[in-house]
Parts: sequence; structure tokens; C-alpha cells
Amino acid sequence: MGLTMTHDTDFATSPAPADVVRRQYLASAAGDLAALRATLAPDVEWTEMAGFPLAGTYRTPDGVTSNVMEKLGADWSGWIAHDDTYVVDGENVVVLARYTATHKNTGKQLNARVAHHFTVRGGLIVRFEQFVDTALVRDAATA
Repeated sequence: MGLTMTHDTDFATSPAPADVVRRQYLASAAGDLAALRATLAPDVEWTEMAGFPLAGTYRTPDGVTSNVMEKLGADWSGWIAHDDTYVVDGENVVVLARYTATHKNTGKQLNARVAHHFTVRGGLIVRFEQFVDTALVRDAATA
């Protein structure tokens, strides 16, 4: 178990679960929603944690980007999930990361550790589940 990344020449098309997940993070950080959608299965199940401002389960790549990424961009400046640790076991990828952003209405900064669990099949993300200290997010979003 551990992170196995392919050579850079193969990274853009690699079906390896860690590579697919890493492409998702890079696309998200770049604001490239088309590239992000390309990492998601047509029947993806994307769950934002209960208590998170966008809590719920979203399906379809368009459903994920319109209900999560676009809304995060509308409410927060510089929202980024800084992925730093990958644990891979077959089709399962757990990523430890850090959310950083500034809430547009309150001006408060967010800096919260997060864990993401991805399931990757056939080179696409079929499932995502978020784990985060929702109180930190709520505190940054309220005056």
C-alpha cells in the first residue's frame, strides 16, 4: 500500500487510481471544471459531509461541478484542497489534504485539515466522500 505515480508522460491518461485522483485535484486547483469532470464517472456519487455548507450527495459530473465547485467559487476566494498524502489500496484512494480559502462575505480565512476517500474504477472516480471539521468551515463563513 502506498502511492504509485506513473511517469509524467503517462500521467495525463493513466488509469491508475492515484493518478486519476491527482488529476482531479490539479483540475480543481486550476479552476478547470471540464478537466475535473473528465475524471468523474457518468454515475459518480459525490458526498459532501453533513454539516458542511454544501452537504449532500451529488450525481453526474455536471451535478458535482455545478453544486460543489461552482458554489465554492462563488462563496470563497482561493478555495484549494492542498493534497499531501495518498494512501492507495486497490481502487480505494484516501487523501489527506488541507482546505485553504477566504470567505467572500466575512473575509475570514479557512485553514482546515481534511480527508477524502475516493473509489476509482476503469480510470474514473465513481465515489467520493469528504471528512472535515465542519465547525471550522462554519466559523469562517459566519460573521
